[in-house]
Amino acid sequence: MKSLVAWILPVLAALGLLAGCGARAPRTLNVYTWADYIKPEVVQRFEKENHCKIVIDTFDSNESMYAKLKAGASGYDVITPSSYQVAIMYQQGMLLDLDHAKLPNLANVDTAYLRIAIDPAMAHSVPYMLTNTGLAVARSKVKNIQPTWAMLDRADLKGRVTMLNDMRETIGAALKFLGYSLNTTDEAQLGKARDVVIRWKKNLAKFENEQYKSGIASGEFLLSHGYSGDIVQAESENPDVTFLAPKEGLSIACDDLVILKDSKQAALAHKFINFLHDPAVAAENSVFISYLCPNSAAYAKLPAKFRDNPAVLLAPEVRAKCEVIRDLGAENAKYTKIWDQIKAAP
Repeated sequence: MKSLVAWILPVLAALGLLAGCGARAPRTLNVYTWADYIKPEVVQRFEKENHCKIVIDTFDSNESMYAKLKAGASGYDVITPSSYQVAIMYQQGMLLDLDHAKLPNLANVDTAYLRIAIDPAMAHSVPYMLTNTGLAVARSKVKNIQPTWAMLDRADLKGRVTMLNDMRETIGAALKFLGYSLNTTDEAQLGKARDVVIRWKKNLAKFENEQYKSGIASGEFLLSHGYSGDIVQAESENPDVTFLAPKEGLSIACDDLVILKDSKQAALAHKFINFLHDPAVAAENSVFISYLCPNSAAYAKLPAKFRDNPAVLLAPEVRAKCEVIRDLGAENAKYTKIWDQIKAAP
């Protein structure tokens, strides 16, 4: 009897295990990100390779994403906030410290970007996509084009120019034009930057963040302050559009990959972040999104037309003058004050 039981029990256990495997539903990884920010084929490949399902929800601003999480939304695993928002969330204990042993592809991350990153050790965030904020210009319709913020002083372009309706980006452009840090809290420097933006304002059609993309592509606008990914998309619609990287320097913004501390799929989340930094995946995803994944090993895999676009890989001498916009805490009030003054100026 003992020998029969000893034989039957393992068989029953094996049958039970097989039944469990057959009935087990795929794991679900919940991703919260910007719209159209991961190539669908990349998602499908990861799902197939890891026997899982990725569910993607989207947000339209860092502030709305943060407000939703703080209001109690849960269940998300991987999110892609901008670096300044990541710093706030980490300080508030919302993010998981990353296990680098599970992220071998971090070796591919561009060290030139990490030198200016807010989390250079990638302790709790991994760079996902970079955008450079510069100028788009209609080449055939604008004479004497120069890669400088001084283009915004061009009275001959009056009424055909736009700047971003973004306090830090627009004041930041003036600060870089003047040779200051775009994270300065010096009130005298901020006052000078205010005066520059008010002077530029006289040439503007408007401050705005969306319509400039179609406007520069259609020829309605001749010069627009904007994000590199938007400008690359405008170039694809109208080859006359080109990106200018002002020689004084500009802002580089990064959206980061982070794992929420209450993630139920932390191991799978690590796999997903590592997968996105596989060089071939990073290159494919960059071209789809029109932004650059800062993955040095991926650069050689980018199509030459994309890689050589000045909106994508900045010249080293320009990149050396670039900065990342940082959250300034209570000092942000200084920017809010002069932004209100800019908006009120005729």
